[in-house]
Amino acid sequence: MENALAVANFFLKKSFDTGEPVTNMKLVKLVYIAHGWYLGLSGQPLLTEPVEAWKYGPVVPSIYYSFKDYGGEAIRQMVTAGNATESSPVSLSDPDLVPFLEKIWEVYGQFSGVDLSAMTHQDQTPWKQVWDTQGKHSNNVIIPNDLIKEYYQKLVNAPHAAQSA
Repeated sequence: MENALAVANFFLKKSFDTGEPVTNMKLVKLVYIAHGWYLGLSGQPLLTEPVEAWKYGPVVPSIYYSFKDYGGEAIRQMVTAGNATESSPVSLSDPDLVPFLEKIWEVYGQFSGVDLSAMTHQDQTPWKQVWDTQGKHSNNVIIPNDLIKEYYQKLVNAPHAAQSA
């Protein structure tokens, strides 16, 4: 499993390399979608941190809070480890994840945060199921990995799977 901020930094580096801007909303959704596909394909979670159902969709809290100062603007720098002896960006611990994350970027990196948010809000998505049953009445409800895995396993076998998230 990976630190969510390391996965976020991977997508930010892709953003910087390609010139495709990434906002906080887009970044949160990209990391969530990567987590979902990883669960669906491998049966194992990608992230060490749970995903929560917030009013505007699935959110990985550490990513949201790390980049919230950018608002709706493009993020211009990666997050660092944040201590006095470590000022380099948080990076992936498993280099074998790079081809998988490259594919997520290839398929989803072209979409805006609003587009990705709309994908994650569709009927039957894990966020929608949790939000409709618990989220409206309580803040920061965790979306269970089993629910995310079940949803993405269905997408693995569905035609045009990449257009849903």
